[in-house]
Amino acid sequence: MLVVRPAGPDDYDALAELAVLSGRGFTSLPEDEPTLRERLAISADSFSGAIAPLEAWYTLMIEDSATGRVDGVAGIKAAVGLKRPFFSFRVVTLTQFSSAIRTRFDHTALVLVNECSGWSEVGSLFLRPERRSGGAGRLLAQSRYMLMAAEPQHFSEHVLAELRGWFDADGTCPFWEMVGCKFFRLPFDQADMASASTDGQFILDLAPRHPIYVELLPDTARDSVGRVHREGEPARVMLEREGFRYASLVDIFDAGPTVSARRDDIATVRHSHRRRARIVDGVDGPPMLVSRDAIDSFRATRTAALLTPDDAEIGREAAEALHVAEGDLIRVAP
Repeated sequence: MLVVRPAGPDDYDALAELAVLSGRGFTSLPEDEPTLRERLAISADSFSGAIAPLEAWYTLMIEDSATGRVDGVAGIKAAVGLKRPFFSFRVVTLTQFSSAIRTRFDHTALVLVNECSGWSEVGSLFLRPERRSGGAGRLLAQSRYMLMAAEPQHFSEHVLAELRGWFDADGTCPFWEMVGCKFFRLPFDQADMASASTDGQFILDLAPRHPIYVELLPDTARDSVGRVHREGEPARVMLEREGFRYASLVDIFDAGPTVSARRDDIATVRHSHRRRARIVDGVDGPPMLVSRDAIDSFRATRTAALLTPDDAEIGREAAEALHVAEGDLIRVAP
């Protein structure tokens, strides 16, 4: 059985291995020991309530209960852009008209903005290649929304997700080579690491202050604006099924798209139900997503469940995996 659980300091080795596997452009999983250890410490404090709710960064891991191996990771930041700016490029249309020659031009431009401050962010979704089929990714992704549904007051009404931008087969990021490095004068990997491990002051100091006209860019860079990395397509599909839509914002480094949704309109949040657990030997019900209904004890799995007006029947193996006892509050979703 696959179980999604909170991550903590003891998970460093597993997280470091996943960071190596994630490859270039996966900003939230840098190959940097201090950064990863800090993230796991923050995760533990977030689940225990030891830090302010708006500063929480919950990291979840999906684990094979039979082997104990960690097969993937995902995260939720309760709020972005509060202690450090959360910069994006907004894709806008600038219209110019000349009455003298009765000609109008519409220009697509990129404008630096910091307009998502206070929004919650879901991200860091990554699985081992051999786990990218069979529903593990969907379980891990949906578990984030079950966590939100458990205690929605700890999260913003608006939720965003950044998708990794386009890289060529040789590992080159066209947008960075034609735009980003002209302002930051750093290799992509170095800038990416600085973004993940510093307060982002260098972005505030060096990012472009004026609109960038997309038509002036080479074709390879222009075509990559808002384009999802080949390995990010499954994540995009899952987000869209949950109700996320392109927000006309792109990442300032790789031009990957940002999608957003209202928290309470996310499909898994909207269709989830709180029930008391009833533990039985055999369950005659469909596969469902089942989780503990509290942040401090959160765990989730996919298992057969049968809903009644007051209870949800689950099997003993699932109850053990979730650390659930008879009568505990759980949350169930399709």
